[in-house]
Amino acid sequence: MEPFVKEEMTTIVSCMNTLQSRGFTENFVAKENGLEAPSTKKIYSPAAVKIVNFYRFEGESDPADNSILYAIETNDGVKGLLIDSYGHTANPKISKFIADVQEMEKTRAK
Repeated sequence: MEPFVKEEMTTIVSCMNTLQSRGFTENFVAKENGLEAPSTKKIYSPAAVKIVNFYRFEGESDPADNSILYAIETNDGVKGLLIDSYGHTANPKISKFIADVQEMEKTRAK
């Protein structure tokens, strides 16, 4: 078993940089009919993706700064990121899509 190595992922930018270095390079966009990979224009259904990890960030002074970053892998191997706010400012398209995803994990940073 590999030893646990803690990385500094306290900001959304540092977290995105780390995930991108691990191959999560697509910037997914929620559409009415699913999750789009802009580089290919392919649309994925909730059944075709797995949320590998997710990270919540809270604004220090403004609750509107709350966001969540999802690390997503598709059934055909595309890896990318999806960002949303959470709470009352969440994007309804993203919220519905995420609620319909069957496979969601929360792993420790390695």
